[in-house]
Amino acid sequence: MSNAITIARPYAQAAFEEAQKQNALKAWSELLLGLADVVQNADVHAVVSNPKVSKAKVADLMDAFAGASANANAQQRNFVRVLADNQRLLVLPEIAELFEVLKAEAEKTVNVVVDSAFELSAAQQDKIVSSLKKRMGREIKLACNVKKDLLGGVVIRAGDKVIDGSALTRLSEMANALA
Repeated sequence: MSNAITIARPYAQAAFEEAQKQNALKAWSELLLGLADVVQNADVHAVVSNPKVSKAKVADLMDAFAGASANANAQQRNFVRVLADNQRLLVLPEIAELFEVLKAEAEKTVNVVVDSAFELSAAQQDKIVSSLKKRMGREIKLACNVKKDLLGGVVIRAGDKVIDGSALTRLSEMANALA
């Protein structure tokens, strides 16, 4: 995994720089996320990783997906061809992930995932967003999930930061303290 991230980093950086030049972060993001999904398909993965399939055929296949998925422009299609020529298509999920990090940094946003035992009301979501916005100094993109196994409370994930206020964690901490 870390090897894939290392391989993906310069490609993600190059895609990001080109996207900024074109003022097309959203279009590049959609393309990369779409193609990342495509290469994770078992059939496509088998073709892309098959050494008997020529690089040109793989490039044509991915070019077709790029054109169909996001109406890719010439630079985007060329980027996909470079990935195919260098046999880097299988790291597209990592490239997309790193691109999204760079995009969020440039847009001064952060994606936050909140797991809670129960559905959060709009007021509770607004309170979480305003609190995190004040704390992080960025715009917050909130996604909420219901996870009944938490018993109560919430777990908030923002990038590599985790705020765990779940009842399950509190019970585990108490059990460890008593042991």
